[in-house]
Amino acid sequence: MDLDATAELLRALAHGVRLELMRTLVGGERSVGEIEGITKIAQPGLSQQLAILRKADLVLTRREAKQVFYRLNQARIADVSALLDAFAGTVALSHAEIAAARLRSGGGAAVFARME
Repeated sequence: MDLDATAELLRALAHGVRLELMRTLVGGERSVGEIEGITKIAQPGLSQQLAILRKADLVLTRREAKQVFYRLNQARIADVSALLDAFAGTVALSHAEIAAARLRSGGGAAVFARME
């Protein structure tokens, strides 16, 4: 398992504003304007936090004309859930299962090659 990547992912989650943004997206895809209206987070800070979530692959985007829409990356969230379940001892994931989950989420061969 790539421990640095896992730590980066957990850092992305460990922030109140980013958790609030993700909670806003639980109901489905929203435009940046909708997210701003719901959360009352001003545009510069909102963009910065959404960029961190994008970099961690926790959200996906879609552009329609000048609007950008965000939605949760369900596959990546499932990977996070599986990781936390493994930490909690509720499931035991093999390296092959972790690699398969990452490939399903679009990690590709480069991600698989980093697995130990």
